[in-house]
Amino acid sequence: MRNPELYVHFRPDEKAFVDKAWDWIERVALRRETRRTDFLDPRQAFILSSLARRRGGVALRLDGGYPEAERKRAIAVPDFLDPEDEPAGIAVLAVSSPDRRVAELEHGDYLGAILGLGVKREKIGDLHVRPDGCHILAAEEIADFLALHLHQVHRVRVTAEIVPLSELRVVPVVLEETVLSAASMRLDAVAGDAFRLSRAKIAELIRAGRCRVNWKTEENPSAALQEGDVVSLKGYGRIKVIAVEGTSRSGRTLVRIGKFV
Repeated sequence: MRNPELYVHFRPDEKAFVDKAWDWIERVALRRETRRTDFLDPRQAFILSSLARRRGGVALRLDGGYPEAERKRAIAVPDFLDPEDEPAGIAVLAVSSPDRRVAELEHGDYLGAILGLGVKREKIGDLHVRPDGCHILAAEEIADFLALHLHQVHRVRVTAEIVPLSELRVVPVVLEETVLSAASMRLDAVAGDAFRLSRAKIAELIRAGRCRVNWKTEENPSAALQEGDVVSLKGYGRIKVIAVEGTSRSGRTLVRIGKFV
């Protein structure tokens, strides 16, 4: 049985991933194995990095295909080896279409089409959507499958081909900033104002499992948010809590948020 102290710095609902990550680290440290994970979200990458530092004897590299990547694969090796010598196993899938409606497609359309083929989310990294198509970072082991079977996104016929990583066209993340006057730092208060939903409606969506905070499903409307938290609401978009800027004269909390556009 693992030491309970292993879980002290993580949320209860993260226990399953903590266990998996600790097993990866232990195998590298004790068996001198090299491990390469699927794509991790930033919270998972943080957990894995924390555990590697705690265990010792392990060198870790995170690689998402480009420096600013959000989702990354981890390469873990015994600390007498250099993880930079190991390939990250990332391919770029270029999706395009002569159909002018391709300009209307969004991130969720491309991701939905991929998941509809039976591909697990963990095999897909960042997606870079442009008016003429999309560059998708994917685990190289499923790249050929995607190139062969990805023919339609939403109602648009597309073609997909594997291109060199050097040809990746990164679309920078843009945050549209605004300052909200929220009743508190509760999830339902901030997200309700950010997405312009009533307190009752946002609470309903949160309880239905449609909200994520820092890439983890959060079903408690009263959960407290902090600076740096990223909140996504299925069907509505994603925001980041940039800063808490004080209190208004009426006692409401002034929160600077950035909406991903």
